Amino acid sequence: MGDYNVYISPFVERFATREMIELWSPQRKFSTWRRCWLALAEAEKELGLDITDEQIEELRAHLDDIDFAKAREYEEKTRHDVMAHILAYGDVAPKAKPIIHLGATSCYVTDNTDLILMREGLIIIRNKIVAVLRRLKEFALKYKDLATLGYTHFQSAQLVTVGKRACLWAQDLVLDLQQIEYILANIKCRGVKGATGTQASFLTLFNGDHEKVKMLDELVAKKLGFNSSIPITGQTYTRKIDTQIIQALSGIGESVHKFATDMRLLQHLKEVEEPFEKSQVGSSAMPYKRNPMRAERACSLARFVMYLPVYTVSTTAVQWMERTLDDSAIRRVVIPEGFLATDAVLNLYLNIMENPVVYPEVIRKHVKEELPFMATEILLMAGVKKGGDRQKLHEIIRRHAQDAGDRVKREGKDNDLLTRLANDQEFPLSLEEIEDCLDEKNFVGRAPEQVEEFVADILNPIIEKYQSATSISSSVKV
Repeated sequence: MGDYNVYISPFVERFATREMIELWSPQRKFSTWRRCWLALAEAEKELGLDITDEQIEELRAHLDDIDFAKAREYEEKTRHDVMAHILAYGDVAPKAKPIIHLGATSCYVTDNTDLILMREGLIIIRNKIVAVLRRLKEFALKYKDLATLGYTHFQSAQLVTVGKRACLWAQDLVLDLQQIEYILANIKCRGVKGATGTQASFLTLFNGDHEKVKMLDELVAKKLGFNSSIPITGQTYTRKIDTQIIQALSGIGESVHKFATDMRLLQHLKEVEEPFEKSQVGSSAMPYKRNPMRAERACSLARFVMYLPVYTVSTTAVQWMERTLDDSAIRRVVIPEGFLATDAVLNLYLNIMENPVVYPEVIRKHVKEELPFMATEILLMAGVKKGGDRQKLHEIIRRHAQDAGDRVKREGKDNDLLTRLANDQEFPLSLEEIEDCLDEKNFVGRAPEQVEEFVADILNPIIEKYQSATSISSSVKV
């Protein structure tokens, strides 16, 4: 970090959390390779191969003390990263060196490790989604009754409540969570399949004993923490699994982008703002500015996440026969950075929802400006009940609504529709009777009840299921 002459990924320097950065670190990757080699050796020994307890213990004793400089030297000579780390492992475990990687192909360690790390990454992502959902729940309940303008086409429509809108954001994340849960419940490791997936090398090691080869695959899967392995592979597991996982991350990007865009629009309206710290500078030129920096960053990074499946689907499509190596380089970029970016946007989401600022009076002002237009149908019905002719009253309201609208848009004045109607001798309601029709509760439908039901039926079970995840907090580097 102190060498300012080299490029450092912004995900590491600026955006992702320490937990996710460490997950995709060289230390975690290559120590997991060693755990894969240990699991293979243990299973092979248990099934009768000539591997000693001393060799196993030697492997176990050196899972984490990786000499990266030595491994780099070996890779420069061999031009092969897996072989380089086999040799580096053998240096510190010389008695076990002859049986490291026995019967395996490179993808035994690379693919199994990728699946292990992606599974761990999905757990981090899942827990962060739950932490955001808890904040959204609190926000939704707090503002379930606060009427606000609902927008379609970003034009004023019917009233909703601030809490109801938060449930829209939460529901998107619930759908994402369901995808993550499905993947975690069904993810399998690659297992031990050999160079082209036929397990031929292991069949040779076990003198043609098919049952032992099958047991080896099952044993290794369990030692790596999986219920089972993928039944059929080429040299690699099908890259469609990468696509399924990255598509789940992409869905989170969609949800975050929608939320963050809404926040940016609401901040423009001065109704809801993201947190703004006491000494934060919104603009170097305009001191009064309170820019939605967090939401803008979330949208920016979410776009990166949303488009990642383009790389995985095209990689899967060009995997000739049992495998071609043009998947390797792109996966080294897409998979780790996809997880880092998803972690970053959820961290921003959480940070915004930890302390959002709501301005009820501005919200009420905007409602008051538009509510007379929204109330015209109710006023029409109330006028009919007072004995008015429906068609005549419709024309009266239409004419005054058009004039009041022109006054607002052309002259920049307040909406005076209600006063116009009250002063019209042909309209049967007094100003007091008209205002009685404008209780906001008459215009929000079941929004408050929908919030309560959504929280009780959907959010509470999730939050209770993952109770430990709800204490997660955010930290955003500006």
